[in-house]
Amino acid sequence: MPGHLIRRAHQIAVAIFLEECAQQGITPVQFACLSQIAREPGADATRLSAEVALDRSTLGGVLERMESKDWIVRTGDPADARVKRLDLTPAGRALLASLDTHVERTQSRILAPLNPAERAQFVGLLEKMVAKNNEASRAPLGPRKAERRPRGR
Repeated sequence: MPGHLIRRAHQIAVAIFLEECAQQGITPVQFACLSQIAREPGADATRLSAEVALDRSTLGGVLERMESKDWIVRTGDPADARVKRLDLTPAGRALLASLDTHVERTQSRILAPLNPAERAQFVGLLEKMVAKNNEASRAPLGPRKAERRPRGR
């Protein structure tokens, strides 16, 4: 069944990520958030949740944990007191920079059972499946993000 296989593949991908990044103590979701905050410093949580496809309630807990680890800082927006802007701390920037090799190794290990042609086909099919089913998600990506191919294959 495809749903079960996708779930198993996700479990395996997370396990490999956690193993490769064990010394840094970061989760895949935290990595996605740190990466997006680095790409768009000063964005708010609503924007971040749309960019990383997390519902706001899940994201709130993730941000609290990242803030308690001194990886991010939330500052008030002078134009709107309800909005908190997100930025990396120096520790968060250093952590993100230290992860490049680990994340590359994670991606290589995940795809290692496939030959190069199969890897390209597999990733292409996943991209298509995710884009075409985007609206079924509890946290759909915006149209431009849903159709965009991820970096670093």
